[in-house]
Amino acid sequence: MCGRYSLHANPEVIALAFKLGLMPGIKPHYNIAPSARILIVREDKEQGRIADLYRWGLIPGWAKDPAIGNKLANARGETVAEKPSFRNAFKRWRCLVPANGFYEWQGVKGRKQPYYIYPKDGGLFGIAGISELWQGPDGPVHTCALITTGPNELMKNIHDRMPVIIKPEDYPAWLDPANQAAAELKQLLRPYPAAAMAAHRVSPRVNTAKHDDPALIEPFEPAT
Repeated sequence: MCGRYSLHANPEVIALAFKLGLMPGIKPHYNIAPSARILIVREDKEQGRIADLYRWGLIPGWAKDPAIGNKLANARGETVAEKPSFRNAFKRWRCLVPANGFYEWQGVKGRKQPYYIYPKDGGLFGIAGISELWQGPDGPVHTCALITTGPNELMKNIHDRMPVIIKPEDYPAWLDPANQAAAELKQLLRPYPAAAMAAHRVSPRVNTAKHDDPALIEPFEPAT
């Protein structure tokens, strides 16, 4: 799964990396959790590539109860094209979620040790996402989910899942709403090369979503 991530790059850097024009107002965050409003990048047939803020936790358009979104923060890449909760979003409303890095938890002697995983070059990731529009009693609600896959060589000793990271050269194919070649799109849902990633242990403070400061991504050595 992917339950937490960070996005703290300068908005101008994000805009450059994802070839965006206007950017919504955002602040640095070091511990983004499900149910938060998060920055997504999508393709609009009239406006081109744009950034927006969607709630993390996908509510399918057919849902009667929006609480289902609390259970749909992630979608498995192996089944995202077929599962009823996700298949329409995968077909029509794919997006990218910019991130500086993400967290996963490794089981160690009866406890869970958090790790921070990030691009080795210090850049940004584009995590594969899907989005939906739900018509609620108070108006439309835009939501999204992050797609996960199996681990690469770096991740397999930390966790058995990791977010799908789309390579920049594949952004156009992934974001194009006219591209409905499911078999080709699913080929993009693979583990990111381990050689391009780095990881280190971080403080258990990240376990609490209200903690949101730069110290969370700093290396941490637990007491022995």
